Amino acid sequence: MSTTAASDAAPPDIETSSSAYAERFSGPVGAWFLDVQARATLDLIAPWAGGSLLDVGGGHGQLTGPLVQAGFDVTVLASALSCRERVAAWVDAGRARFEVGDLPHAPWPDRSFDVVIAFRLLPHVPRWRELLAELERLARRAVVVDYPTRRSLNAFSAPLFGLKRRVETDTRPFTVFSDAEVADAFRARGFALTGRSPQFFWPMALHRAVGLASLSRASEDAARVFGLTRALGSPVIVRAEPRP
Repeated sequence: MSTTAASDAAPPDIETSSSAYAERFSGPVGAWFLDVQARATLDLIAPWAGGSLLDVGGGHGQLTGPLVQAGFDVTVLASALSCRERVAAWVDAGRARFEVGDLPHAPWPDRSFDVVIAFRLLPHVPRWRELLAELERLARRAVVVDYPTRRSLNAFSAPLFGLKRRVETDTRPFTVFSDAEVADAFRARGFALTGRSPQFFWPMALHRAVGLASLSRASEDAARVFGLTRALGSPVIVRAEPRP
């Protein structure tokens, strides 16, 4: 595991749930990023459509709408009431629930949800295994998380972090994982990886810098055709299920 010094300060979901963070995904390129993530996620959890789902952290609400519209009974767990802003429309309409709590110590008994997801959290949590164990405790059917993998251009994340910050301006330090250590962490608690969906071959910062969604789609389509995304794509979304 390599890292650019992930911080142990404020819970990371407080930043990722903010409107300022959501601005990183405004415009055609950002909308394309979110569409790729939503489609990959819904494909991985399709076997449990209509079931209960806990979104730990909630991101900036980017998945709440697609999940609700796909028929899931969605609950968002976040570290602070301020994280409610981006999901307020769904919560106020009674189509999702929102709870405040300590993410590694959620206020529900074991196996309370069919599916538990957490996006944009693992790379920013120093004690990520503790968080992952809590996700596994809460899930009856599956856990879905995303992370930047070392099997990609993220292997150079530390030396290129300055360039990434100049492009994105508000990027944070993050941990880059090997696929094996994530699989081992799941296996330690009786879960096995049953699905894997790498999202982009080219760095997201590069797509943002170019700023042409049509060119980004074309370049990523080509990478998929040649198997580059499957082999070297990042961030990776993985699904783990409890072993019989």
